[in-house]
Amino acid sequence: MVSDGGAEELGPVLAWVLDRSHQASALDVAELIDEAARRLGIGSARLFLADIQQLRLNPLPRPGDRGPDAPASADIDGSLAGLAYRTQRVQQNRDGDTSWFPMTDGVERIGVMQVSGPGTGRTEAGRALASLATLLVVSQSSHDDLLVRHQRTSPMSLQAELLWAFLPPRTIGTTRATSAAMLEPAYDIGGDAFDHTFVDGTLHLTMLDAMGHDLASGGASAAAVAACRATRRSGSALPSIATTIDRTLARWIPDRLMTGVIAELDTHSGDFHWINCGHPPPLLIREGRVLPRALERDAELPLGLGFHDPEPPARHHVRLQPGDRVVIHSDGVTEARSPDGDLFGEDRLTDTVIRSLASGHNAPESLRRLVQNLLAHQEHRLRDDATILLAEWHPAP
Repeated sequence: MVSDGGAEELGPVLAWVLDRSHQASALDVAELIDEAARRLGIGSARLFLADIQQLRLNPLPRPGDRGPDAPASADIDGSLAGLAYRTQRVQQNRDGDTSWFPMTDGVERIGVMQVSGPGTGRTEAGRALASLATLLVVSQSSHDDLLVRHQRTSPMSLQAELLWAFLPPRTIGTTRATSAAMLEPAYDIGGDAFDHTFVDGTLHLTMLDAMGHDLASGGASAAAVAACRATRRSGSALPSIATTIDRTLARWIPDRLMTGVIAELDTHSGDFHWINCGHPPPLLIREGRVLPRALERDAELPLGLGFHDPEPPARHHVRLQPGDRVVIHSDGVTEARSPDGDLFGEDRLTDTVIRSLASGHNAPESLRRLVQNLLAHQEHRLRDDATILLAEWHPAP
């Protein structure tokens, strides 16, 4: 695999990057990827990371980036770089001398890699290098704040910093199911939180909404997420998870109530089980429409009152069909009001998601567009946390 320009082979170059990445800083990673692109004969490479609200793609600096030579950020909704990010497809400009390669961690969108030079048509090498760059960025994000800073455009409140530290990637997926989530206001969230994970073919979903919008609310949600994970990872079922959260809040944070939905999807059979403790009922989308009250059941009391210990809340069940989507949301979505008092509402929520999915957008992009509509509805001044989780069941034929 050698180009006409004397490019080195793909495998040895990727091995060279890996070997030098173990003690590399974030600045070193940007430089390593650029050097690797040159060795592969595809040009010069730059990494752009999506900000936490997925509005801009911010360049990861390389040593020597100063003044007018420093690259500018790109608008996700108004640039070829943003198109590569939104569609997860390689994009190339008209002159053919610049390409943008999506950077994805599993199915989580991280950013794009820009390659400029005469060898940008070597898409196989570009895709491989973008994948390696993503792995290095994700692995370094836990201990290099330069990467974190380039994914933010505003200071973050204490409660938001606490909650984001607990939250999983916004999008996870396998060949059988995908789960995507969005949370706003990203820099000032108070009590909303979500969790999702796969365990042996089962997709676990959790959404929590703690009372209040302060550091104590964030602490309550963080404690609830920890209680959920500890119980789930011990092999316990949904009722035990709800009981543990209820007991934890009642004992350690007794003045904080919380609503929540805790669910699991068997990605082989389509069996969907859920528990609802005082939360808005999940919504079921099938064949482009919402099935009225399909997941609506008798209300249970919120968590934190101690009423679910030792008697757990009821567990409900439906059998999904291939292609079904389940939407779980906090009341901050449907109860968001415009300046003239117009509620965002459930119909607007589902209509936005259905239209976006029908247009061919994937789950994370559909939620990104939904949040943009929600923010525009309230003129970017949310009065409550707004969290949406969209789970899709798409088993292989």
